[in-house]
Amino acid sequence: MLRYVLLGLLLSTVACGGKKGDDGGDAAGGGKGGGGKGPDGKDSGSPKILPYAVVAVQPRSTVLYNDFPATIQGQQNVEIRPKVDGFLDAIFVDEGASVKKGQPLFHISAPQYEEEVRTAQAGIKTAVADANTARMGVEKLRPLVEKDIISPYALKEAQYNLQAKEAALAQAQATLANARTNVGYTRILSPVDGVVGTIPNKIGSLVTSAAADPLTTVTGIANVYAYFSVNEKSLLNFTRDIPGNTLQDKLARMPEVQLLLADGTLYPRQGRVETAIGQINTETGSSGFRASFANPQGLLRNGGSGTVRAPRTLPQALLVPQSATYELQGKRFIYTVGAGGKVKNTEVTVVPTPDGQFFVVQAGLKAGQTVVLEGVNGLKDNMQIKPRPVSADSVFAEHKAGGGENK
Repeated sequence: MLRYVLLGLLLSTVACGGKKGDDGGDAAGGGKGGGGKGPDGKDSGSPKILPYAVVAVQPRSTVLYNDFPATIQGQQNVEIRPKVDGFLDAIFVDEGASVKKGQPLFHISAPQYEEEVRTAQAGIKTAVADANTARMGVEKLRPLVEKDIISPYALKEAQYNLQAKEAALAQAQATLANARTNVGYTRILSPVDGVVGTIPNKIGSLVTSAAADPLTTVTGIANVYAYFSVNEKSLLNFTRDIPGNTLQDKLARMPEVQLLLADGTLYPRQGRVETAIGQINTETGSSGFRASFANPQGLLRNGGSGTVRAPRTLPQALLVPQSATYELQGKRFIYTVGAGGKVKNTEVTVVPTPDGQFFVVQAGLKAGQTVVLEGVNGLKDNMQIKPRPVSADSVFAEHKAGGGENK
C-alpha cells in the first residue's frame, strides 16, 4: 500500500516539473512573433523605394528617312548599231573604256560603197558635160530667135533640154553625196561622252543593220538617274507634309535625297527627285520616281543598284531613348510614372531614328507624360519608385555623345 502511494507522488512531481520547463522555454524564446524585427530593432518587412531617372517627354523636331531600293541608269544610254552591211575589220576601243563624243569606235569593211562613190563621181562628170552642151545649144539658138530666123519653139525645146540635163546633174550629185554618206557609215563614231559597254562581235564578224544585238552601248554617266518605286501608303507619307498643289509642285520643294551604294556606304553627293509617274500601278500598288545625281568621278555605273534615302521632317515628334524601352512578344513597352511615383507598363508604337539612339513614339504616349529612363527590366507594373527628374536636353546630349564615341 505504501508502495503505491510513493509511486503516485513521484509521477505527480515529474508532471509538474515538465509543465514548468515548458513555461520557462516560452519565456526564454521571447514569446510568439519575436522574430519580426531585425538586429537594429527596425521593421525589415516593408520594401525599399529606389530612385529612378525619369524625364518628361516634350515634342521636338526630328528627321526620319524613308529608304527605297533603286536601279541606276545613265542619262544617256545609246545603242551603237551599224547603218550599212559589211565585215568588222577594226575595233578602236575596249569594253569599259571612257570615250568622248566623235571618237572612233569601229570600222566596217564595205568596198561596194567606195565603188559607188567612184561611179557617182563619173556620173557627175557625164552630167556636167551634158548640161554644158545643152547650155551651149540654148545660147546658140537665142540670137537666131531674136532675129526671127528660127521659130521660138526651137529655143523653148533647147531650154527644156537644158533643164533636164541640169536635173540629171543634180541627181548625180545627190547620188555621190549618198555614196559618200554610206562610206562614212563604215566608220562608227561615239555619239556621246560615256563608257563603252560589252562588245559581242569580234574582228571579221559580219554585221548588218538588221541585227538584233547592237555592236555595243555607250552610256553617258556624267549624270545618272536612280529609279525607285513608292507604295501608296509611303507615297502619302512621302508627300503629305510637303507644300504644293500638285505632285510636281511638291517635288520641286522637296529636300535633296541621298543615295546608299550597294556596299552600304553613303554616296558623297546628294540628288533631287525630278519627276514622278502620277498614277499608281494597279499590279504593284506603287508609283515610280526618278532622282538625278551628279557623277563627275564615274563612281556610279549604268545598271547598278542602290537605295534612295528621302528625308521627312517631323516638327512635333515624341522621342524616347531606345534604352528606356523593352520588347516583349514583338511589342514595344515603356514605363510611365503616375501619381505617388507608381509606374505603369505602357505599350507604344515606335519608329527608330536614323542614328539608332531614339524611338519616335507614334502611339501610346502623350506630350508631358513622364517615362522611366533606365533600369526598366527591374520594374513591375504598379511598382512605386522615387522619381529623379532629368532634363530632356541632357538626355539628348548624353545619347548623342555616346553615339559619337561608338562611331
